[in-house]
Amino acid sequence: MTAAIESGDRHPRLNVLGVGVSAITQDIALETIRGWITQGAQQFVTVTGVHGVMESQRDEPLRRIHNRAGMVTPDGMPLVWLLRRNGHPHASRVYGPDLMLNVCRASEAAGWKHYLYGSTPEVLTDLQASLERQFPALQIVGSFSPPFRPLTADEDDDVIARIDASGAHIVWVGLSTPRQEHWMAAHVGRVQANVLIGVGAAFDFHAGRKKQAPGWMQRRGLEWLFRLVTEPRRLWKRYLRNNPLFIANVLRQRLGLRRYTLDE
Repeated sequence: MTAAIESGDRHPRLNVLGVGVSAITQDIALETIRGWITQGAQQFVTVTGVHGVMESQRDEPLRRIHNRAGMVTPDGMPLVWLLRRNGHPHASRVYGPDLMLNVCRASEAAGWKHYLYGSTPEVLTDLQASLERQFPALQIVGSFSPPFRPLTADEDDDVIARIDASGAHIVWVGLSTPRQEHWMAAHVGRVQANVLIGVGAAFDFHAGRKKQAPGWMQRRGLEWLFRLVTEPRRLWKRYLRNNPLFIANVLRQRLGLRRYTLDE
């Protein structure tokens, strides 16, 4: 495996099956986001685990989107273990739900404004209420639940206008992979917000609609098993197909039997 040093965030990245995963920690991710907002930059963040890497094997535009992102956070422990084994011992898990809480906590003092995009109106209502209970000074300046179909051009322009009118610095995108990554790549620079962050199931977790795996399971890389048990019908194909293929493909890459580039 090889690392690509030059990236939008200036953090080293490890080439995992053609996806450049950032060698970072929660603190580094937070300070990077802080820097983008301070500088008036426009970036997007993909929060990526085994599922995102494997979806990128079947979706070439998705792989390129990951490699265009300002950060590709190691959302799962398998990616953290690969980073540590390949010259990045400081790397730690940058889990989407935790990143969301850390950024919201920092926002109370920094004055950053947030917009919520995705999921259902009911989840957005519960999510906003939960975040505002935890962070009383948090500024959530708008939300939008898109329909389960592509937006028309006029509808998309209206959403962009709503986000811009809100003055949001950060747009949290909860559409699940790969839909959220495609949305962010299509809208970074079109909306005035400094940072778009795709956090998938974090909306449901923080809204109290789904349970998170216990900490000990997360630390041991067993979150997939917890989610499989709690949502077998929806997730069995994802985990029982992706996990063995991921291990096999990583072994091929390490042995030099398959080479991957980090082109955008």
